[in-house]
Amino acid sequence: MSQAMTGGENTRLIVLISVVATIGGFLFGFDSGVINGTVDGLRQAFDSDSVGTGFNVASMLLGCAIGAFFAGWLADHYGRRNVLIVSAVFFLISAWGSGIATGSLEFVIYRVLGGFAVGAASVMSPAYISEVSAAQYRGRLATVQQIAIIGGLFAAFLSNYLLAKVAGGSVTPYWLGYEAWRWMFWVEILPAGLFLVALLFIPESPRYLVAKGRKEQALVVLKRLYGEAAGVRKLGEIDASLAADHHRPRLSDLISKTTRKVRPIVWVGIGLATFQQLVGINVVFYYGAVLWQAVGFSENDALLINVISGALSIGACIVSMLLVDRIGRKPLLWIGSAGMAVTLGLVAFAFATGSLDAASKLQLSDSMGVLALVAANLYVVFFNLSWGPVMWVMLGEMFPNQIRGSGLAVAGLAQWGSNFLITWTFPMLLTGIGLAGAYGLYTIAAAISVVFVLKYVHETKGRELEQMEG
Repeated sequence: MSQAMTGGENTRLIVLISVVATIGGFLFGFDSGVINGTVDGLRQAFDSDSVGTGFNVASMLLGCAIGAFFAGWLADHYGRRNVLIVSAVFFLISAWGSGIATGSLEFVIYRVLGGFAVGAASVMSPAYISEVSAAQYRGRLATVQQIAIIGGLFAAFLSNYLLAKVAGGSVTPYWLGYEAWRWMFWVEILPAGLFLVALLFIPESPRYLVAKGRKEQALVVLKRLYGEAAGVRKLGEIDASLAADHHRPRLSDLISKTTRKVRPIVWVGIGLATFQQLVGINVVFYYGAVLWQAVGFSENDALLINVISGALSIGACIVSMLLVDRIGRKPLLWIGSAGMAVTLGLVAFAFATGSLDAASKLQLSDSMGVLALVAANLYVVFFNLSWGPVMWVMLGEMFPNQIRGSGLAVAGLAQWGSNFLITWTFPMLLTGIGLAGAYGLYTIAAAISVVFVLKYVHETKGRELEQMEG
């Protein structure tokens, strides 16, 4: 392979192995989005009420929280690549089992298993990419992770739409007599298998190898990535960053030895992870079909709106990829927060003008329906221009080498715990305070996140991982 870009980096190889890692992001997105078109099928097949349905939908997120928390610890002990390989196996088992499940308990078990995979991939894929990339284009490569996530969501929305359209509905029996919603889960088996095979051909993270004392292996990888001279120099930099405090990484490293308090960088990571969910984005991802049916759209039209939202999301992520290493992480975050606060407020306002019909469905005037649809899609664009990709970029790079695994573990737990809370409570909010009230809460969270970014988040653009301070 040719050497390209600056400093003799083997850019093609770096991009190739980054793309392999982002297949985990694609599966993260697909596994998260596929549930969107299966809610009616789950409700009918398992005869569940709103609380039960909410738990069935959100159950994966419990596994995500656990997977994200332990992935950092496992990756510090057994390697980033090995954790991703186990995740790929779990993706395969979960995709098959979720579609074959005959009851809520069985379904939840398979979804939680898939959650382990999603949680692990969500923190390990961006961390792995950050650890093999040079600072000047690390943000762009890590942003590809979010494009992959949205690509997975889009693929899930599109396959859900096509399967429901061809079968005549998500609950209608389709090929081999299985309902269409079951096939929606089984589609994931194909990319999960590709992920497993591709992972067998990429190297382990050189920073992990140095931390484990396997410097010769690390040097081989670094020379392949950066060239002969740069590889030797980078090995020295990594070794020096670990030498000052060289011991087996542990959770207690997150507590400052001087202040005896949790390091400020950890709180920033938790804040970034939590606010990304408190703005309610996964309500759109998980309940989009239900949401648009609730305001009068047919199931077919609601699934098509999801496809459109997925396409807009990919476009926004591409714009973010082009900007993240130019204008930086922090400007994108506060611009996104401000944009989401405005658009969420407009959605809440539109929903507040509606009235319930005899079937308890929210009816909007034509003008308010258009406002809700346009504002909701602009909200998705602002999210995927900013918090969607940038949060993962920052979590993968902001922690010092010694605490990266532990920092990602805690931030990942916060991210998926918040995700579970938002997803589980949405059906209850829908019946309790309505769509307008729910979106009003998400609007407040978006407005607060502007202040959080401006006051507490520090720029990481252009800094090597060895320069990160905690």
